[in-house]
Amino acid sequence: MQKTKFDILESTCVPLPFENVDTDQIIPARFLSATSREGFGENLFRDWRYDKSGNINKEFVLNNLKYQGEVLVAGKNFGCGSSREHAVWAITGHGFKAVVSSFFADIFRNNSLNNGLLPVVVPEKYLDDLLKTVAENPGTRIRIDLARQQFSILPGGEPVTFEINPYKKKCLLRGLDDIDYLLIIRDVIKAYELRNALKYDSRNNGYNPEGR
Repeated sequence: MQKTKFDILESTCVPLPFENVDTDQIIPARFLSATSREGFGENLFRDWRYDKSGNINKEFVLNNLKYQGEVLVAGKNFGCGSSREHAVWAITGHGFKAVVSSFFADIFRNNSLNNGLLPVVVPEKYLDDLLKTVAENPGTRIRIDLARQQFSILPGGEPVTFEINPYKKKCLLRGLDDIDYLLIIRDVIKAYELRNALKYDSRNNGYNPEGR
């Protein structure tokens, strides 16, 4: 649930240069029985982070301490597969606030926006260069300016523009989820309903002055 305002994020990145990463790889199905959102981050990419005996896979990027940050940079078609919201919970539970790719599965993108995770789409060539830069220089910092819808590599990198649904952008900037937003505009909703209730009533010649 989105509660933290997202405006400008400057951070190092974690590179995941794999294409077609699906939601079962993000959070395996055997972990979906939990009744709350807590704890999913511990099992993010579980089958890549550990072997079948439960030993840490030191080759996997999330187990490499030189790669840190609040931004995950992933290959094309990230979040494909089944439409599990738990995948987003696992990513945010691990501490990521944004995911950068050249393409996201639609359902994953919507689930991300509904849960305070910003999906940033950049051109494929830009993504390839970014993944290479971060892999070679783990200290590389990036800047995401949500208000301007710009992503850039610091310091002084030429920003690229990314698209986002205007309503979801407003919610992220204000730290609101859908219910919070409806509560804020509840007076507008009530006024609209009242105006329409007063207009017509088929039981009273089409007009109902009392709104019943």
